[in-house]
Amino acid sequence: MVKSKLEYIWLDGYKPTQSLRSKTKIEGDFSGKLEDCPMWSFDGSSTEQAPGGSSDCLLKPVFICPDAQRKNGYLVMCEVLNADGTPHETNGRATIQDDDNDFWFGFEQEYFLWDESINKPVGFPAEGFPTRGQGPYYCSVGANNAYGRYIVEEHLDACLDAGLNVEGINAEVATGQWEFQIFAKGAKEAGDQIWVARYILERIGEKYGISINWHCKPLGDTDWNGSGMHANFSNSTLRTAGSKETYDRICEGFGKTPEIIKACIDVYGADNHLRLTGKHETQSIDQFSYGVSDRGASIRIPIATVERGWKGWLEDRRPNSAADPYKVAAVIIKTVKAADVVEA
Repeated sequence: MVKSKLEYIWLDGYKPTQSLRSKTKIEGDFSGKLEDCPMWSFDGSSTEQAPGGSSDCLLKPVFICPDAQRKNGYLVMCEVLNADGTPHETNGRATIQDDDNDFWFGFEQEYFLWDESINKPVGFPAEGFPTRGQGPYYCSVGANNAYGRYIVEEHLDACLDAGLNVEGINAEVATGQWEFQIFAKGAKEAGDQIWVARYILERIGEKYGISINWHCKPLGDTDWNGSGMHANFSNSTLRTAGSKETYDRICEGFGKTPEIIKACIDVYGADNHLRLTGKHETQSIDQFSYGVSDRGASIRIPIATVERGWKGWLEDRRPNSAADPYKVAAVIIKTVKAADVVEA
């Protein structure tokens, strides 16, 4: 009998930012198929998801891929359910209204490789800051520009071996800052793949004693960039619109009322006010704007969309690096659907 290692992965109940959790289940003669992953449970009292007197929470497998870093291994992303089988209040995936996979998402996940020995990004001196400001590091090469590439390359290979749809990687603007991009047709799968990719990166970091800093502004109130998770999205309307008016209507829907703006910001990641300052290619958190090719806007209309005759996608630049892609997708879908109703 061949025994397989199934790594069940889920999100805990910590606030304001949920963390990844996982544990290994051994299965004999496992088929490798999602439908053959059994439900499992865990102690929710240890993850801020249940009281000690009634601590069982359920793990419902929703996505599976090979775990190339373990012999006979699989990575199994799970939703958290209450003991009665209903979605747990921390389960953002269950709130996504995209059963027909009409929404496509491409997330641009930024992060810092973090040297815990000095509590700074890799490439930083123990005291102070690099002698050069940011700029030379973006899409850079060379030992005095690109720091931690060995981790980034190992992560890319592991994601590709797992079958994740990574579309690219690059060094980012600040020292020790990197990015990967993942695209999927279907909001839930896009979120699944981002979370699994985050898990793989965290685990690789363990091997080298380097942590992954997902905070949106880990260097504080300085002139160093924060980290985002820009959300590129489309649905049938945006992909086939053929009119500027349609794009204007949907973009304006995101800023239609303070309540809509707040609903987005509430799930776009903790401490986003530190990042959305109007500087470093961001719009201020207390303003809303959109524009063609405008990286200082809340929502950017890519020039490619315009060149294709207003057929393409939008980029919401407000989600930060620690945001839950499930919750980001859920609020974007809700907002687009509301704005996509043409009044008679």
